[in-house]
Amino acid sequence: MKTAVEELSPTRVKLTVEVPFDELRPSMDAAYKKVAQQVRVPGFRPGKVPARIIEQRFGRAVVLEETLNDAVPKLYGQAVDEVDVFPVSQPDIEVTKIDDGEQIEFTAEVDIRPNFEVPDYQGVEVTVDSAEVSDDDVNAQLDALRQRFATLTGVERPAADGDFVVMDLRAEIDGKNIEEQQASEVSYEVGAGSVLQGLDAALEGMSAGEEKSFKTELVGGDNAGEEADVIINVKSVKEKVLPELDDEFAQLASEFDTLEELQASIREQARRNKLIDQVVQARDKALDALLDKIDIPLPDSALKAEVDARKHNLDHQVAESGLSRDAFFRLYQTTEEERFAEFESSAAKALKVGFVLDKIVKAEELGVSEQELTNFVVRRAMEMGVQPNELAKHLADNDQLTLAMVEIVRDKAKSVLGDAAKVVDSEGNEVDLKGIYSEINGSEADEEEAAEDDKADGEKADA
Repeated sequence: MKTAVEELSPTRVKLTVEVPFDELRPSMDAAYKKVAQQVRVPGFRPGKVPARIIEQRFGRAVVLEETLNDAVPKLYGQAVDEVDVFPVSQPDIEVTKIDDGEQIEFTAEVDIRPNFEVPDYQGVEVTVDSAEVSDDDVNAQLDALRQRFATLTGVERPAADGDFVVMDLRAEIDGKNIEEQQASEVSYEVGAGSVLQGLDAALEGMSAGEEKSFKTELVGGDNAGEEADVIINVKSVKEKVLPELDDEFAQLASEFDTLEELQASIREQARRNKLIDQVVQARDKALDALLDKIDIPLPDSALKAEVDARKHNLDHQVAESGLSRDAFFRLYQTTEEERFAEFESSAAKALKVGFVLDKIVKAEELGVSEQELTNFVVRRAMEMGVQPNELAKHLADNDQLTLAMVEIVRDKAKSVLGDAAKVVDSEGNEVDLKGIYSEINGSEADEEEAAEDDKADGEKADA
């Protein structure tokens, strides 16, 4: 087989492939067997019709067509490997010559990953956030914890921002009640930002037992987008009461006996989180710095596929929300046009990131071990709330294990970039990523050892 490559553009090539007929023999034998199974010839059992009879009865063209259908995709794959191009789209294949018994020729036009050089990434300077934990950081975590243990207490006053109300809602259009736009005993936090425009403004100042109506645009159901009168009947008003910050709260909200111990634990966890953030920022910023140095042309088909995938996911999110399209975007404080523009830029960056990381994977000869693949599946299963073996089966059944391995090696390539960078924090202090790895991995090992000790102590006590 002989393959010639013609560059049509920096992101598209045309392969011209010449194949001696002898190399088609396995596919031709398979073609005869397949046709023999499909035809019925008197005097021969199905599948036992000789090749010469098939050609006499049905013509050699039938066999040749079946041969090419089987052989050409395989030959295309071999040609791609031989000329070392990286396709990113389905090829447009055309058989241009059939010299029966001698050779065939076909062409394949396909979008490819463009050729580019990755600049030296050793010593790239990046700045990350400081890992210093302030009292404000600790207090913010404590406040979040207090919110989780807050209680609601009824009040005899008008509702204000931050209060919770229990209410009945109904909607009318031209005085006619809309059955599907009714809800009873709805609990809602005033000021939370409902997709039902005007609800928060209407609720502020209302007391239990009061009724009020306001005009707004319906956001779901058959009448989505139509203006309606929404009638609110407030049943009760409650204010959120946060627990006092003391030892009793520490015992309620954690395994600690004192507030001081809880604060120390929160401070340590906050530091750990900030160290992890430094690692993530170092890798992301080192990659961004590298991308800024490279001008990579993008294949149109690959970019379109990325954008279309994002639009498809957005359509699914809108449908799942049960909201009208306008209400959905209003909820997220954006517009459809803004999201589409964001898709264009994020898709372009995603392609560039993939191209660059794949180059680093190849240059650094990065691979995936069986244990790394197992760890990936376990982590992803935990995030999705499914059993690891179920996810592993799903990936295998849907031919997605290769995609999983690509994700793993690309993460490794990002680690290579971060480790090669010169990292400082916002205060100008040098950040030692290897030191962070040791500290984090060491604390994880300590936690595992403590868990094993607790388990062993429990077994002894049972004995």
